[in-house]
Amino acid sequence: MTQPFIELNNVQKIFKQNKTENTVLEDINLKIPEGQFVCLLGPSGCGKSTILNLLAGFEKPTLGEIYVDGQTISAPGIDRAVVFQQAQLFPWLTVKENIQFPLKQSKAEPKYIAEQTEYYLEKTGLKKFENHRIWQISGGMKQRVALARAWVMKPKILLMDEPFGALDAQTRILMQETLTQLWQDNKTTVLFVTHDIDESLLLADRIILMAGHPGRIAEDIQVNLPRARSIENIAPQQEFIETKKHILEIMRKEVSRMIDYIH
Repeated sequence: MTQPFIELNNVQKIFKQNKTENTVLEDINLKIPEGQFVCLLGPSGCGKSTILNLLAGFEKPTLGEIYVDGQTISAPGIDRAVVFQQAQLFPWLTVKENIQFPLKQSKAEPKYIAEQTEYYLEKTGLKKFENHRIWQISGGMKQRVALARAWVMKPKILLMDEPFGALDAQTRILMQETLTQLWQDNKTTVLFVTHDIDESLLLADRIILMAGHPGRIAEDIQVNLPRARSIENIAPQQEFIETKKHILEIMRKEVSRMIDYIH
C-alpha cells in the first residue's frame, strides 16, 4: 500500500488556560495523497484552523502523530506554505518585492528569482501592479500577492485558512479561478479551510466535513464533479445538488447535537 503524503494518526489537541481544559480536536485520523485538493468544511469552532496550525508546525498535538512525506512534523518548514484570511504582507515593499522576498531569503540565484517572480506576476494578473506598494492595492490583489508569494517557493503543501472569506463575491470568484489554475499547473497538495459549501464543491477533490465540541471528522466526501469547474456549470449537475443536500443534512444534525450539548 502506498504511504499517504499527509497522515494524522489519532490526533488530539487540548488547549489549557489556568485550570481549564478545552478539547479542540479529538481522534482525528486523516490520510491525504500527494497532489490532492482537500477542503476542510464546517462551522466556527470545530477545529479546522487548528488542523492547519498543527500541519504548519505552529502548534503540536496533545496526543497522536502528524506526518508529511513520512516525516514527523515538529516545527514550521519551507515545505509548507500558509495563506491566511488577512494577507500577511510587508506594506513598505512593492508587490514585486513581496513576491521575491522568500526567494531572496533562501539566497536563490538572481536569474531564478527574476524568472519565478515574472511567472507568478503573470499568473496572478499582477504584472501591471508590480511596482505598487501594498497599501495602494485592493484586498483581492493583496490575496493574489499572498498566493504568489506562497507558491513561488514551490512548497509541497499549501495551507489556506479561509483566504477568500473577506472578499466580495465577484473578487472571490476570480480568486477561486486563479487558485484552481495555479493548483492545476503545480499539483501542490492543498488544504483549504472554508465555511462555504459551494466553494468546497467548486474547489475540492475531497471534502472533510468537520463537527464540533470537540472537533472531529463527521464525514469524508469524495467530489467527482468534472474539471474545469465553475459554479454556473456545476450547480445544475445532479451530483452537485445531491452532495450539497447531503452535507446540509449532516450539518443540521450536528447543529441539533450542539444545541442539545449546550443545554
